[in-house]
Amino acid sequence: MNPVMEGKPIDILMVEDNDGDARLAREAMRDSKIKNTMHHVRDGEEAMAFLHKEGKYTDAPRPDLVLLDLNLPRKNGQEVLAEMKADMDLKRIPVVILTVSSDEADVRKTYDAHANCYVTKPLDLNQFMKVVRSIEDFWLTIVKLPDGTS
Repeated sequence: MNPVMEGKPIDILMVEDNDGDARLAREAMRDSKIKNTMHHVRDGEEAMAFLHKEGKYTDAPRPDLVLLDLNLPRKNGQEVLAEMKADMDLKRIPVVILTVSSDEADVRKTYDAHANCYVTKPLDLNQFMKVVRSIEDFWLTIVKLPDGTS
């Protein structure tokens, strides 16, 4: 059953190297109508360790939604997306690309790799908060998420 329907908190993994953007996203979701727990990692290698429950992430929950930046150190967002969608245990987790890039090639490449949506980060603080809340409203109140089983 969908975690939203069960009243359980939604686990969101934000893969973002900009601590300011991560802090703003957490703040935008703090007053949500849906209970959620935001987990934050700073690069693609950390994201994959979290998703595979490796190292310091052995007790990490399976995220219900991933917010993924493309421009990441060590392993970029395109690589993380490709690995997730090639993995039978991870491919159903919805991935929202949240990045500063508005390059059409990036948009095409991420959709070709089965991203669930692509959102360009606004530079304006208030607009950024509004975008994050819109993502939350759509993905956590309107969309039926998979139940996390393989």
